[in-house]
Amino acid sequence: MKILVLGAGRMGFGAAYDLIHNSEVEEVTIADIAFARAREVAEKIGSKRLTPKQIDVSDYAQTVELMRGHDACISCVVYHFNLELARAAIESKVNFCDLGGNNAIVAAELALDDAARAARVNIIPDCGLAPGMVSVLVAHGAARFSRLEAIHIRVGGLPQDPKPPLNYQIVFSVEGLINEYVERARIIRGGKIIEVDSMTEIETLAWPAPYGLLEAFQTSGGTSTLPETFLGRVEELDYKTIRYPGHCEKFRLLIDLGLASSEEIEIDGARVSPRRVLGEMLLRRLPADGPDLVFIRIVFRGLLDGRRQTLVYDIIDRFDEKTGLSAMMRTTAFPASIVAQMMARGETSEKGALPQERCIPPRAFVEELDRRGIKISERITA
Repeated sequence: MKILVLGAGRMGFGAAYDLIHNSEVEEVTIADIAFARAREVAEKIGSKRLTPKQIDVSDYAQTVELMRGHDACISCVVYHFNLELARAAIESKVNFCDLGGNNAIVAAELALDDAARAARVNIIPDCGLAPGMVSVLVAHGAARFSRLEAIHIRVGGLPQDPKPPLNYQIVFSVEGLINEYVERARIIRGGKIIEVDSMTEIETLAWPAPYGLLEAFQTSGGTSTLPETFLGRVEELDYKTIRYPGHCEKFRLLIDLGLASSEEIEIDGARVSPRRVLGEMLLRRLPADGPDLVFIRIVFRGLLDGRRQTLVYDIIDRFDEKTGLSAMMRTTAFPASIVAQMMARGETSEKGALPQERCIPPRAFVEELDRRGIKISERITA
């Protein structure tokens, strides 16, 4: 199979690394607007099966031409481009997945279902960590219950060596981070889809030593299409982001002061967007390359084996010293690579533009995660 990776940043590197380390993948193309960046990825991975290319993904015709001949494409570029990239994939008859990041764009991609079916391809948005991998894990756990009551998803990427003031490091797009914190979260509560404010409803989670107590709070985007998928099947479904204690309160202050607003203000005759300034200062002031951790906890409650029980999936993934891949790269880029390979092999349950919890075989997906050392610990309680 031949796979195209768009974007040669950290996640593009992670996806290309995983693809090259799977023998069924015959060729990988890594393309970026900066050819030097794509070439650097190819040189670091060091495989003759990996070819760097230059591409401006805003050039539709150029993108369609590059996509042609590939079996699948993974978008690791900024989410703004994903809708047009999905359209280009349909025109070039190439399976397509992306890392998501915006509910409105994901909805527009899923609206391409008829065109994707006609082209006999898959368009699967939101294939990173959360939304992404956790959606398939939710489908995997939910299938074990004869009746479901609740699903609670908790996910976070954190530095192993937290530093004040925010005890956080930049592990993915700053724009995506601010988005999660300011947009409203879509959840199921009382059997209905509702929206709640992000950065609210803080709770404490206990983890085994040496991690101890962490906090989790509402953020947007993590549920993706799960509310629609599970509407009518559960009374509760929500997603919260995991951070070190105190992070939410500190960042919420920045939001309350208006520093996450996109509305421009005038200062000394210049028009300035507070959000752009905040994003730039976060990039300048927060660490980005330290060893990291990813925490995942999914709690299911319902009728299991004839009894009302709670099933808990836990994952703790760490920076891989051997490969130099961060935990966030492993748990974001590897799942996208798995989905791309499944699409290329024709292993999805149906063609079209679909949420991955509806078309990716969950058992096979979990087996692929395990093969990559991303292991689920589970426990069942009454």
